[in-house]
Amino acid sequence: MSPQTTAKKLTLKDVARALKVSTATISNAFNRPDQLSAELRRHILSECQRMGYHGPNATARSLRTGRSGIVGIVLSDNLSYSVTDPVASEFLHGVAEVFDEQQTHMLLLSSAPHGSGYTQLPDSMVDGFIVYGAPIQTTILSRLLQQHKPIVTVDFNWQDFPAVNVTNQEGALDSARHALRQRPQQVAVLGLRLVDTDRVCRVTQEELLDASASVSIQRLRGYQQALAEVDVPLTTDWIWNIPSNSLKFAQQAAREALMSFPRPDLLLCMSDRIAQAAAQCAQHLGLRVPEDVRIIGFDDIPEAQIMSPSLTTVHQQNVEKGRQAARLFLGLTNDTQVVIPTELVIRESCP
Repeated sequence: MSPQTTAKKLTLKDVARALKVSTATISNAFNRPDQLSAELRRHILSECQRMGYHGPNATARSLRTGRSGIVGIVLSDNLSYSVTDPVASEFLHGVAEVFDEQQTHMLLLSSAPHGSGYTQLPDSMVDGFIVYGAPIQTTILSRLLQQHKPIVTVDFNWQDFPAVNVTNQEGALDSARHALRQRPQQVAVLGLRLVDTDRVCRVTQEELLDASASVSIQRLRGYQQALAEVDVPLTTDWIWNIPSNSLKFAQQAAREALMSFPRPDLLLCMSDRIAQAAAQCAQHLGLRVPEDVRIIGFDDIPEAQIMSPSLTTVHQQNVEKGRQAARLFLGLTNDTQVVIPTELVIRESCP
Protein backbone atom coordinates (compact mmCIF):
# COMPACT_ATOMS: atom_id res chain seq x y z
CA MET A 1 0.00 0.00 0.00
CA SER A 2 1.49 3.36 -1.05
CA PRO A 3 1.99 6.15 1.49
CA GLN A 4 -0.47 8.30 -0.48
CA THR A 5 -3.19 5.66 -0.20
CA THR A 6 -2.45 5.19 3.49
CA ALA A 7 -2.57 8.94 4.09
CA LYS A 8 -5.99 9.18 2.49
CA LYS A 9 -7.37 6.49 4.77
CA LEU A 10 -5.98 7.84 8.03
CA THR A 11 -8.51 9.48 10.30
CA LEU A 12 -8.18 11.59 13.41
CA LYS A 13 -9.10 8.57 15.53
CA ASP A 14 -6.49 6.40 13.80
CA VAL A 15 -3.72 8.88 14.57
CA ALA A 16 -4.86 9.43 18.15
CA ARG A 17 -4.90 5.67 18.73
CA ALA A 18 -1.42 5.27 17.24
CA LEU A 19 0.06 8.07 19.35
CA LYS A 20 -1.90 7.06 22.46
CA VAL A 21 -3.45 10.49 22.97
CA SER A 22 -6.99 11.84 22.67
CA THR A 23 -8.51 13.09 19.43
CA ALA A 24 -8.78 16.52 21.07
CA THR A 25 -5.00 16.59 21.58
CA ILE A 26 -4.38 15.85 17.89
CA SER A 27 -6.92 18.49 16.87
CA ASN A 28 -5.36 21.06 19.20
CA ALA A 29 -1.92 20.41 17.75
CA PHE A 30 -3.22 21.58 14.36
CA ASN A 31 -5.86 24.13 15.32
CA ARG A 32 -5.22 25.40 18.88
CA PRO A 33 -1.48 25.27 19.60
CA ASP A 34 -1.93 27.40 22.72
CA GLN A 35 -3.62 24.40 24.38
CA LEU A 36 -0.47 22.23 24.27
CA SER A 37 3.11 22.54 25.39
CA ALA A 38 5.53 23.37 22.59
CA GLU A 39 7.34 20.05 23.08
CA LEU A 40 4.16 17.95 22.86
CA ARG A 41 2.93 19.82 19.81
CA ARG A 42 6.27 19.35 18.01
CA HIS A 43 6.17 15.64 18.78
CA ILE A 44 2.62 15.20 17.50
CA LEU A 45 3.20 17.18 14.31
CA SER A 46 6.41 15.29 13.62
CA GLU A 47 4.70 11.92 14.06
CA CYS A 48 1.74 13.02 11.93
CA GLN A 49 4.11 14.04 9.16
CA ARG A 50 5.88 10.69 9.37
CA MET A 51 2.54 8.88 9.14
CA GLY A 52 1.32 11.03 6.26
CA TYR A 53 -1.52 12.65 8.21
CA HIS A 54 -2.01 16.31 7.38
CA GLY A 55 -4.61 17.39 9.90
CA PRO A 56 -8.35 17.21 10.58
CA ASN A 57 -10.61 17.61 7.56
CA ALA A 58 -11.88 21.19 7.51
CA THR A 59 -15.22 20.31 5.93
CA ALA A 60 -15.90 17.59 8.45
CA ARG A 61 -14.95 19.88 11.31
CA SER A 62 -17.31 22.55 10.01
CA LEU A 63 -20.19 20.07 9.79
CA ARG A 64 -19.44 18.78 13.28
CA THR A 65 -19.08 22.11 15.06
CA GLY A 66 -21.31 24.28 12.90
CA ARG A 67 -18.42 26.72 12.48
CA SER A 68 -16.08 27.26 9.57
CA GLY A 69 -13.60 29.66 11.18
CA ILE A 70 -14.31 32.14 8.37
CA VAL A 71 -15.88 35.58 8.87
CA GLY A 72 -17.39 37.52 5.99
CA ILE A 73 -16.22 41.15 5.82
CA VAL A 74 -18.96 42.99 3.91
CA LEU A 75 -17.48 46.14 2.36
CA SER A 76 -19.61 49.08 1.21
CA ASP A 77 -17.28 49.70 -1.76
CA ASN A 78 -16.03 47.37 -4.48
CA LEU A 79 -13.08 45.14 -3.67
CA SER A 80 -10.49 46.86 -5.87
CA TYR A 81 -11.20 50.19 -4.16
CA SER A 82 -11.30 48.75 -0.64
CA VAL A 83 -7.90 47.05 -0.81
CA THR A 84 -6.22 50.22 -2.10
CA ASP A 85 -8.05 52.87 -0.06
CA PRO A 86 -5.79 53.81 2.89
CA VAL A 87 -8.65 53.97 5.40
CA ALA A 88 -10.23 50.65 4.42
CA SER A 89 -6.88 48.86 4.15
CA GLU A 90 -5.86 50.03 7.64
CA PHE A 91 -9.20 48.77 8.98
CA LEU A 92 -8.63 45.37 7.34
CA HIS A 93 -5.11 45.32 8.80
CA GLY A 94 -6.57 45.68 12.29
CA VAL A 95 -9.10 42.90 11.69
CA ALA A 96 -6.36 40.63 10.33
CA GLU A 97 -4.14 41.19 13.39
CA VAL A 98 -6.78 39.78 15.73
CA PHE A 99 -7.89 37.04 13.35
CA ASP A 100 -4.28 35.87 12.96
CA GLU A 101 -3.95 35.58 16.73
CA GLN A 102 -7.21 33.65 16.97
CA GLN A 103 -6.63 31.49 13.86
CA THR A 104 -9.69 32.91 12.13
CA HIS A 105 -9.97 33.66 8.43
CA MET A 106 -11.73 36.48 6.57
CA LEU A 107 -13.61 36.47 3.30
CA LEU A 108 -13.90 39.88 1.61
CA LEU A 109 -17.31 40.61 0.10
CA SER A 110 -18.49 43.71 -1.73
CA SER A 111 -21.97 45.11 -1.23
CA ALA A 112 -21.46 47.83 -3.84
CA PRO A 113 -23.67 47.77 -6.95
CA HIS A 114 -22.03 45.57 -9.59
CA GLY A 115 -19.65 44.26 -6.90
CA SER A 116 -18.89 40.61 -6.28
CA GLY A 117 -21.69 40.51 -3.71
CA TYR A 118 -22.26 38.00 -0.95
CA THR A 119 -25.63 36.89 -2.33
CA GLN A 120 -24.10 33.84 -4.03
CA LEU A 121 -22.34 32.78 -0.83
CA PRO A 122 -23.56 29.52 0.76
CA ASP A 123 -24.78 30.11 4.30
CA SER A 124 -22.43 27.45 5.67
CA MET A 125 -19.28 29.14 4.37
CA VAL A 126 -19.03 31.87 7.02
CA ASP A 127 -19.77 32.05 10.73
CA GLY A 128 -21.11 35.60 10.51
CA PHE A 129 -20.43 39.06 9.18
CA ILE A 130 -18.57 42.26 9.97
CA VAL A 131 -20.27 44.97 7.90
CA TYR A 132 -17.86 47.83 7.19
CA GLY A 133 -19.83 50.94 6.23
CA ALA A 134 -23.55 51.08 5.60
CA PRO A 135 -24.29 49.25 2.33
CA ILE A 136 -25.58 51.42 -0.50
CA GLN A 137 -28.22 48.79 -1.24
CA THR A 138 -30.31 48.57 1.93
CA THR A 139 -31.78 45.21 0.89
CA ILE A 140 -28.41 43.68 1.69
CA LEU A 141 -28.97 44.26 5.40
CA SER A 142 -32.29 42.41 5.38
CA ARG A 143 -30.66 39.51 3.52
CA LEU A 144 -27.93 39.33 6.14
CA LEU A 145 -30.58 39.33 8.86
CA GLN A 146 -32.30 36.35 7.28
CA GLN A 147 -29.17 34.23 7.75
CA HIS A 148 -29.51 34.39 11.57
CA LYS A 149 -25.77 34.72 12.11
CA PRO A 150 -23.68 37.04 14.29
CA ILE A 151 -23.24 40.54 12.86
CA VAL A 152 -21.00 43.44 13.88
CA THR A 153 -21.42 46.80 12.17
CA VAL A 154 -18.66 49.36 11.67
CA ASP A 155 -19.19 53.08 11.02
CA PHE A 156 -22.95 52.79 11.43
CA ASN A 157 -25.54 51.43 13.86
CA TRP A 158 -28.16 48.87 12.93
CA GLN A 159 -30.82 47.54 15.27
CA ASP A 160 -29.16 46.21 18.44
CA PHE A 161 -26.13 44.58 16.81
CA PRO A 162 -22.69 45.24 18.31
CA ALA A 163 -21.06 48.22 16.59
CA VAL A 164 -17.79 50.09 16.32
CA ASN A 165 -17.86 53.80 15.54
CA VAL A 166 -15.60 56.83 15.81
CA THR A 167 -16.56 60.30 17.02
CA ASN A 168 -17.31 61.64 13.55
CA GLN A 169 -19.48 64.56 14.58
CA GLU A 170 -17.14 65.62 17.36
CA GLY A 171 -14.10 65.38 15.09
CA ALA A 172 -15.73 67.50 12.42
CA LEU A 173 -16.85 69.99 15.06
CA ASP A 174 -13.31 70.36 16.42
CA SER A 175 -11.83 70.83 12.95
CA ALA A 176 -14.39 73.43 11.92
CA ARG A 177 -14.02 75.34 15.19
CA HIS A 178 -10.28 75.51 14.57
CA ALA A 179 -10.77 76.76 11.00
CA LEU A 180 -13.33 79.36 12.09
CA ARG A 181 -10.91 81.09 14.44
CA GLN A 182 -9.99 83.05 11.35
CA ARG A 183 -13.41 84.06 10.09
CA PRO A 184 -13.89 83.10 6.42
CA GLN A 185 -15.70 85.10 3.76
CA GLN A 186 -17.31 81.99 2.27
CA VAL A 187 -17.33 78.34 3.38
CA ALA A 188 -17.92 75.34 1.15
CA VAL A 189 -18.33 71.71 2.22
CA LEU A 190 -17.11 68.96 -0.05
CA GLY A 191 -19.15 66.03 1.22
CA LEU A 192 -19.02 62.31 0.59
CA ARG A 193 -22.18 60.31 -0.13
CA LEU A 194 -24.51 62.80 1.49
CA VAL A 195 -27.38 61.88 -0.84
CA ASP A 196 -28.40 58.78 -2.74
CA THR A 197 -27.02 59.57 -6.18
CA ASP A 198 -24.03 58.70 -8.34
CA ARG A 199 -23.57 62.32 -9.46
CA VAL A 200 -21.43 65.18 -8.25
CA CYS A 201 -24.02 67.78 -7.27
CA ARG A 202 -25.13 70.29 -4.70
CA VAL A 203 -27.58 68.97 -2.15
CA THR A 204 -30.90 69.90 -0.59
CA GLN A 205 -31.85 69.28 3.03
CA GLU A 206 -34.62 66.90 2.00
CA GLU A 207 -32.21 64.59 0.16
CA LEU A 208 -29.78 64.03 3.02
CA LEU A 209 -29.31 60.46 4.20
CA ASP A 210 -30.04 59.16 7.70
CA ALA A 211 -27.35 60.23 10.16
CA SER A 212 -27.35 56.87 11.99
CA ALA A 213 -26.24 55.14 8.78
CA SER A 214 -23.95 57.82 7.37
CA VAL A 215 -20.68 59.04 8.84
CA SER A 216 -20.82 61.90 6.33
CA ILE A 217 -24.08 63.23 7.75
CA GLN A 218 -22.55 63.08 11.22
CA ARG A 219 -19.56 65.08 9.96
CA LEU A 220 -21.86 67.57 8.26
CA ARG A 221 -23.69 68.10 11.53
CA GLY A 222 -20.38 68.83 13.24
CA TYR A 223 -19.54 71.46 10.61
CA GLN A 224 -23.01 72.97 10.87
CA GLN A 225 -22.80 73.18 14.66
CA ALA A 226 -19.45 75.01 14.54
CA LEU A 227 -20.72 77.44 11.89
CA ALA A 228 -23.88 78.16 13.87
CA GLU A 229 -21.81 78.95 16.97
CA VAL A 230 -20.16 81.89 15.19
CA ASP A 231 -23.14 82.86 12.97
CA VAL A 232 -21.45 81.91 9.70
CA PRO A 233 -24.15 80.89 7.21
CA LEU A 234 -23.97 77.65 5.24
CA THR A 235 -26.76 77.02 2.77
CA THR A 236 -27.06 73.81 0.79
CA ASP A 237 -25.90 75.79 -2.27
CA TRP A 238 -22.44 75.50 -0.74
CA ILE A 239 -22.55 71.79 0.06
CA TRP A 240 -21.36 69.41 -2.64
CA ASN A 241 -22.12 65.70 -2.80
CA ILE A 242 -19.28 63.49 -4.05
CA PRO A 243 -20.60 59.96 -4.80
CA SER A 244 -17.37 58.06 -4.11
CA ASN A 245 -14.05 58.81 -2.47
CA SER A 246 -12.16 59.15 -5.75
CA LEU A 247 -9.85 61.90 -6.98
CA LYS A 248 -11.83 62.22 -10.23
CA PHE A 249 -15.14 63.10 -8.57
CA ALA A 250 -13.44 65.14 -5.84
CA GLN A 251 -11.60 67.25 -8.42
CA GLN A 252 -14.86 67.96 -10.22
CA ALA A 253 -16.54 69.12 -7.02
CA ALA A 254 -13.53 71.17 -5.92
CA ARG A 255 -13.30 72.90 -9.29
CA GLU A 256 -17.02 73.78 -9.21
CA ALA A 257 -16.67 75.15 -5.69
CA LEU A 258 -13.50 77.18 -6.32
CA MET A 259 -14.91 78.68 -9.52
CA SER A 260 -18.13 79.77 -7.81
CA PHE A 261 -18.87 83.35 -6.79
CA PRO A 262 -18.02 84.40 -4.22
CA ARG A 263 -15.05 82.06 -4.23
CA PRO A 264 -14.85 80.10 -0.95
CA ASP A 265 -11.78 80.72 1.18
CA LEU A 266 -12.40 77.71 3.43
CA LEU A 267 -13.07 74.16 2.23
CA LEU A 268 -14.27 71.60 4.76
CA CYS A 269 -13.57 68.21 3.16
CA MET A 270 -15.03 64.96 4.46
CA SER A 271 -11.99 62.87 3.56
CA ASP A 272 -8.29 63.41 3.01
CA ARG A 273 -8.59 62.22 -0.59
CA ILE A 274 -11.13 64.95 -1.23
CA ALA A 275 -8.85 67.46 0.48
CA GLN A 276 -5.91 66.32 -1.67
CA ALA A 277 -7.97 66.85 -4.81
CA ALA A 278 -9.06 70.27 -3.56
CA ALA A 279 -5.45 71.32 -2.92
CA GLN A 280 -4.41 70.18 -6.40
CA CYS A 281 -7.33 72.00 -7.99
CA ALA A 282 -6.54 75.19 -6.08
CA GLN A 283 -2.94 75.12 -7.29
CA HIS A 284 -4.06 74.55 -10.90
CA LEU A 285 -6.26 77.65 -10.59
CA GLY A 286 -3.33 79.70 -9.29
CA LEU A 287 -4.58 79.82 -5.72
CA ARG A 288 -2.29 79.53 -2.72
CA VAL A 289 -2.99 77.19 0.19
CA PRO A 290 -3.56 78.40 2.88
CA GLU A 291 -3.20 82.09 1.91
CA ASP A 292 -6.08 82.14 -0.60
CA VAL A 293 -8.02 79.09 0.50
CA ARG A 294 -7.68 77.01 3.65
CA ILE A 295 -8.41 73.30 3.47
CA ILE A 296 -9.26 70.74 6.16
CA GLY A 297 -9.59 66.99 5.63
CA PHE A 298 -10.73 63.98 7.64
CA ASP A 299 -9.00 60.58 8.21
CA ASP A 300 -5.26 61.45 8.51
CA ILE A 301 -4.08 59.01 5.85
CA PRO A 302 -0.27 58.70 5.47
CA GLU A 303 -0.22 61.11 2.49
CA ALA A 304 -1.74 63.88 4.62
CA GLN A 305 1.55 64.52 6.39
CA ILE A 306 3.84 64.41 3.34
CA MET A 307 1.75 66.36 0.80
CA SER A 308 2.67 69.99 0.22
CA PRO A 309 1.32 71.89 1.99
CA SER A 310 0.74 69.25 4.65
CA LEU A 311 -2.90 68.68 5.49
CA THR A 312 -4.76 69.78 8.59
CA THR A 313 -7.13 66.91 9.26
CA VAL A 314 -8.93 64.74 11.79
CA HIS A 315 -7.10 61.59 12.81
CA GLN A 316 -9.17 58.43 13.22
CA GLN A 317 -7.69 55.18 14.49
CA ASN A 318 -8.50 52.92 11.56
CA VAL A 319 -6.34 49.96 12.62
CA GLU A 320 -7.80 50.03 16.12
CA LYS A 321 -11.27 50.18 14.59
CA GLY A 322 -10.52 46.90 12.84
CA ARG A 323 -9.11 45.32 15.99
CA GLN A 324 -12.19 46.28 17.99
CA ALA A 325 -14.56 44.95 15.32
CA ALA A 326 -12.74 41.60 15.30
CA ARG A 327 -12.75 41.39 19.09
CA LEU A 328 -16.45 42.15 19.24
CA PHE A 329 -17.23 39.45 16.70
CA LEU A 330 -15.10 36.81 18.44
CA GLY A 331 -16.48 37.66 21.87
CA LEU A 332 -13.10 38.76 23.21
CA THR A 333 -14.61 41.81 24.92
CA ASN A 334 -17.68 42.42 27.05
CA ASP A 335 -18.45 45.63 25.18
CA THR A 336 -21.24 45.78 22.63
CA GLN A 337 -20.90 49.40 21.50
CA VAL A 338 -17.38 50.75 20.97
CA VAL A 339 -16.77 54.42 20.19
CA ILE A 340 -13.19 55.39 19.34
CA PRO A 341 -12.18 59.06 19.79
CA THR A 342 -10.83 61.21 16.97
CA GLU A 343 -8.13 63.88 17.22
CA LEU A 344 -7.53 67.15 15.33
CA VAL A 345 -4.09 67.31 13.69
CA ILE A 346 -3.08 70.87 12.74
CA ARG A 347 -0.71 71.24 9.80
CA GLU A 348 0.02 73.76 7.04
CA SER A 349 -3.20 73.73 4.96
CA CYS A 350 -5.13 75.39 7.78
CA PRO A 351 -2.75 76.56 10.51
